Amino acid sequence: MLQQFDERNRDIQVFIKDRLYHRDEAKVSVFDSSVQGGDAVWEGLRVYPEGIVCLDKHLTRLHESAKTLAFVDIPSKKGIKEAIQKTLDANNMNDDVHIRLTLTRGEKITSGMDPRVNQNGSCLIVLAEWKPLVYDNSGGIKVLSSSQRRNAPQFLDSKIHHANLLNNILAKIQANVAGKDAGLMLDEHGFVAELNGSNVFMLKNNIIYTPYAHACLPGITRGSVIELCQKSNIPIEEADLTLSQFMNADAAFATGTMGELTPIVEIDGREISKENKLLKEVMELFKTNVRSLCEPLD
Repeated sequence: MLQQFDERNRDIQVFIKDRLYHRDEAKVSVFDSSVQGGDAVWEGLRVYPEGIVCLDKHLTRLHESAKTLAFVDIPSKKGIKEAIQKTLDANNMNDDVHIRLTLTRGEKITSGMDPRVNQNGSCLIVLAEWKPLVYDNSGGIKVLSSSQRRNAPQFLDSKIHHANLLNNILAKIQANVAGKDAGLMLDEHGFVAELNGSNVFMLKNNIIYTPYAHACLPGITRGSVIELCQKSNIPIEEADLTLSQFMNADAAFATGTMGELTPIVEIDGREISKENKLLKEVMELFKTNVRSLCEPLD
């Protein structure tokens, strides 16, 4: 599904490092580590009038990813919240908004891979855009199983929410060429891992299953769905799941900050029903509770 330009975003202000810039002037240096190696970590945040969904969990994951990559001068949660608030206030935003929160290793004194040449501190970027949910959550999406495998921990741990997304982008390119909405990525053992940009669940005999997070990012929305199902006594399990099991599921859906919960209605040409009673129950459960997951910035 191709996103379109939203006219409301024409004059947005973007926070970079320590100040706001008009989108036309919002740039990082050619010496920034995000330009040289994709050396950055990021989070996607969804804004409602009640606050930001699971804000602390997102900021914790950002901090943990930055620590794993040995970033220095990592801004505090308080400092990040202040930058987010400044950005939202400058753009008069409080709903129907998605934030791309990025922390780069910062600017280098000369080009090169060695992090020791990053001597100017990290760089925080807060890009807030008017952005409704990106998928058709009523009609669902069609996906293609990709030949591109999701990274396992022995290669590049998917628990690091890093900005070097070529692995996922290649899977998305395959889906685009085939005219599908997303690429379904398997792990190195052939089990389903996730879509190129979101986690996946399947339903079978009134039980919900989701792949173990061995080779995928255990998303915040994924975690919220698991917690909500457990609190509602809806059977839900993690498991090693094959492509065949997904193709023969009673229903399937994707989860993520940009799309929330989206039915998967086709995998490699095999149709999957979106009329399943339990699927509708879980989607309504999340829709009813998502605002209670919001956290204020102050």
